Amino acid sequence: MKMAFPLRGRLMAPAVAAGVLAPLLVVPAAGASSVPNGGNCAPRAEAVSYSDSLDKSTSKDGVAVGGLSAITYDKVSRSSVTVIDRSGTQPARLVFLGDGPAPQATRTTALKRADGTPFDGTNFDGEGLAVLPDGTFLVSSEAEPSIRIFGRDGVQRGELPVPERFRVAPTGEAPENATLEGLTISPDGKYVYAAMEGSLAGDAPSNGEVPRHRVLVYKADGRGDYRLARQFGYQADRGNRIAEVAAYADGRLVVLEAAFTSGVGNTVRLYAVTGANRAPDVSAVRNLSTAGYRSLVEKQPIADLANCPTLGATSPQPQLNPLLDNFEGLAVEPGHGARHRLQLISDDNFSANQKTRILTVDARLP
Repeated sequence: MKMAFPLRGRLMAPAVAAGVLAPLLVVPAAGASSVPNGGNCAPRAEAVSYSDSLDKSTSKDGVAVGGLSAITYDKVSRSSVTVIDRSGTQPARLVFLGDGPAPQATRTTALKRADGTPFDGTNFDGEGLAVLPDGTFLVSSEAEPSIRIFGRDGVQRGELPVPERFRVAPTGEAPENATLEGLTISPDGKYVYAAMEGSLAGDAPSNGEVPRHRVLVYKADGRGDYRLARQFGYQADRGNRIAEVAAYADGRLVVLEAAFTSGVGNTVRLYAVTGANRAPDVSAVRNLSTAGYRSLVEKQPIADLANCPTLGATSPQPQLNPLLDNFEGLAVEPGHGARHRLQLISDDNFSANQKTRILTVDARLP
């Protein structure tokens, strides 16, 4: 495993807090000409701009916008789409975003069971989102967890299998509110990756080492379905969770690691994984903490967002960098060579102390 970012003295041990492929125009950085380090977020990325236009807004069909936990591009509607993670007693929804320097929510689609009854915050916690090659939506929910397929009308059409040990305890070994957080599909549509936010109880180390995460890999069967093919292991930085994964080439992913420390703020780091298609299958490994490092994918540091210039951003709560917030959604635009554009979106948890923010970052990906 390659080295992670060096620890800085100002970074306290964090405690864990509760995927746009087409260009998404955002507000230009304030005072861009005076931005230090040319937007450098170190070691392989630059902050471009951000927008808070969605924060505490309402969609054109009257839905309060907030709790956005994923973002991706939908070729059918030619717009970005995201998902509300917890909607209380309101129907769970996809939210479609308009283009322009200050994107707004243009419309929403309620997510329903096959019988037409809506999912809501009592039985659905949407965290990951991808668009399948046929235009249907793939959404992961932390509640069970589950990975469901929804039609363009929002009605459930199918579901991908999730191993029993990934179920929330006591049914399985997953901690509550830390299950299938990350979801992405490879550009060719052949592979779906679903990442665990936390670690299974059976993977807990007994020696105080950093817990490891499992990523489920599904492969297209050629008949329009996806079958669970294998799992690979990933080690996040100490105290971090996996907030999102975004595929940008065959076997290549950007992993969004995040954490929150009360009174200090959010930690947000980006890593690249280039060998997901060659990683050892750890499906049969009962305890990942006992596996050697060669059994895990290697990761390469792309950016520590605390290093970015502020771009003139403000934050309603303490942050190491006011540009930071609870970023949980990530997508990667197709790039030229190694250079790609990344879009991140934050989940405000419908809280006055957090913002819904879209951040644009240019990165050199391996």
